[in-house]
Amino acid sequence: MTARNIDEVVAALAGIVRDARAAGDRAGFFAALYRQVTVEVRAAIHSGQFDDGPRMDRFDTLFGNRYFDARDAWLRDRGGPRCWRTAFGLLPDRDTIIVQHLLLGVNAHINLDLAIAAADTCPGPAIHGLRRDFMLINDILARVVLAVQKAIDEVSPYLWLLDRLGGRTDERILDFSIRRARLEAWHNAVLLAGQRGADREATIDLLDVRTAVLARLIARPENLFRAAMEVIRSAEETDVSAVVTRLDHAFETHPLA
Repeated sequence: MTARNIDEVVAALAGIVRDARAAGDRAGFFAALYRQVTVEVRAAIHSGQFDDGPRMDRFDTLFGNRYFDARDAWLRDRGGPRCWRTAFGLLPDRDTIIVQHLLLGVNAHINLDLAIAAADTCPGPAIHGLRRDFMLINDILARVVLAVQKAIDEVSPYLWLLDRLGGRTDERILDFSIRRARLEAWHNAVLLAGQRGADREATIDLLDVRTAVLARLIARPENLFRAAMEVIRSAEETDVSAVVTRLDHAFETHPLA
């Protein structure tokens, strides 16, 4: 699955969501979030919000193809980047709560894929011209993530326990994680844009190792977080197809988010 433009990225994500809903596949959780973000990025391109719309189309397409390539590698032979293997490997696990699945996808796609896609879009000194448009996506993400978090609350009513344990009262773990990850991804994109050959591959490998470590921490938290997740899981909606549907329509259901 290789997209040639952002329209094909949206169509491919919609297909993954549709198939996940039909099969009761938890892959639809992250794909539903990602689809809505991509739809909003496309709308922003069409309305002229970015400094360079065609560049953002190329950027988003490269970014989307990183996810599709990782997914194809996993489905083909359980291959692909380490961090994605952890995320995909836990999809059948009923003990992993909804927000963990989302965070595992966010972790792999932002902490590894985003920097690579940005550097591939604007190699060398050109990377600095991408910064404003790169950061503008944060505003789009904030709106979509708020809507998705409200949808999660409807199917995971005790999720607030994680926010309390994390010491956050005015922001949610999902939003916090995405904003923090994107800031670091920008710094890594600048680094990668200036590298070539073996140096670049070594940096990408280190990013994958680091992101895989974070994935394991997300997947297997310790102490109070583990206990809280057991409580959260006990009250979550168990109909995977219903959850995928709820997440996929989050931005429509909560349009003022």
